[in-house]
Amino acid sequence: MSKRKKVIEVNKGTATWLNTYGDMVTLLLTFFVLLFSMSTIDIAKFKAFINSMEGSIGILTGTGSTIGEGSEIGNGINQLPDLEKYLSETSPEIDLKRFEELQKMYSDFKNFVTENQLQDAIDVDLGDHFVTVTFKDGILFDSGKADLKPEALTILDKIGVQLKKYPNNRIRFEGHTDNRPIQTVQFPSNWELSAARAIAVAKYYINEWDFNPSQFSTEGFGEYVPVADNSTPEGRAKNRRVEIKILSEYAPYAGSDN
Repeated sequence: MSKRKKVIEVNKGTATWLNTYGDMVTLLLTFFVLLFSMSTIDIAKFKAFINSMEGSIGILTGTGSTIGEGSEIGNGINQLPDLEKYLSETSPEIDLKRFEELQKMYSDFKNFVTENQLQDAIDVDLGDHFVTVTFKDGILFDSGKADLKPEALTILDKIGVQLKKYPNNRIRFEGHTDNRPIQTVQFPSNWELSAARAIAVAKYYINEWDFNPSQFSTEGFGEYVPVADNSTPEGRAKNRRVEIKILSEYAPYAGSDN
């Protein structure tokens, strides 16, 4: 009886260990690309990184689908949507656009207030990310109330003309009080009072001026963000205020108060 010949199987293609090696190198590459993407991007270094990837030698060669010689990774990065726009709008350029936008907005509001003789009712200030229009104490509301005074509507209408010029800017309404406590059924604390006043102004512009509500936000700070000393009547009067903040289109995020 003849013995059955032992069949020796020969693996075709690349060695098995190369597949594991290739997977490991790919994972390492992905890891470092993620680290790079989460860091602050230096545009010159980023472009150099892309160029280096385009000229890289492949991990594996052969007849199969591999990461071979060429620029697959580099081309993938180049095909990212709006890459050129992203590269062109670097932080310095965005900062410059924000600065120019806010400077013009501030100048326009200051001139508008002067031309309409509103200096006694309104202050205009320039911040890093927004222009603030402040309604002084007693202009919009009676003490302890959140109902707009009839004479306040004329002033709100005038400011509404300017606000309509910024349909793409987020607008934030903030209410502030002094530190004298209030405790009524309607307003258990200054938080409720300040929030109600901010909402009243925002709703007026939505209802009477047809602003898009998604453009607005409201906040009530109570007595906790004073701009003057609450120990004097003059200081308390300055702290009782409603502010409208028109944010730059290039503001990093809507909550910035810098």
